[in-house]
Amino acid sequence: MARIEYSDPGKHNERTREILGKNRNANIFRMMAHSPSHFEQYCRLGGAIRHKGELDPIVRELAITRTGILCQAPYEIVAHKRIGKNVGVTDEQNEALENWQDAKCFNEVQRAALAFTDEIVKLHKPTDATFNAIKSKLTPAALIELQLSVGFYIMTSKFLETFAIDMQPANEVIP
Repeated sequence: MARIEYSDPGKHNERTREILGKNRNANIFRMMAHSPSHFEQYCRLGGAIRHKGELDPIVRELAITRTGILCQAPYEIVAHKRIGKNVGVTDEQNEALENWQDAKCFNEVQRAALAFTDEIVKLHKPTDATFNAIKSKLTPAALIELQLSVGFYIMTSKFLETFAIDMQPANEVIP
């Protein structure tokens, strides 16, 4: 149960209601809409991370889901396993993310991105060896996008857990 009540979409201005509607009034967004200005900017950055740039969407979703796992944010894990499937993440990969180091279903780039993700979340920055490994596999733009994806979803995971956001029903798609 959420720690504070979700905002009432009917009490928001037209722009906030529009953004909520585009995001299916998902619980995370209904909570965030208590601060309309921050909510709108959050959605803009989240949209850029998920829909713009050159980072491979499979790599992005593997990193985001792994971030949710490391941050112990079930809402994030469920949401991005679904999103990942829609961009090509396999069921085997989704299942292996808990212990990805032992799995054979990830390619070299994906493994480097997952190591990078682990170190950002656990160590707060990657070691030189891990940074250099992913740097050798991505363009500078894709590397920046990977780091921003992990950072954004650390923030998102912490938001979800701080406010104890309730899971969406299983048949709803979570943005």
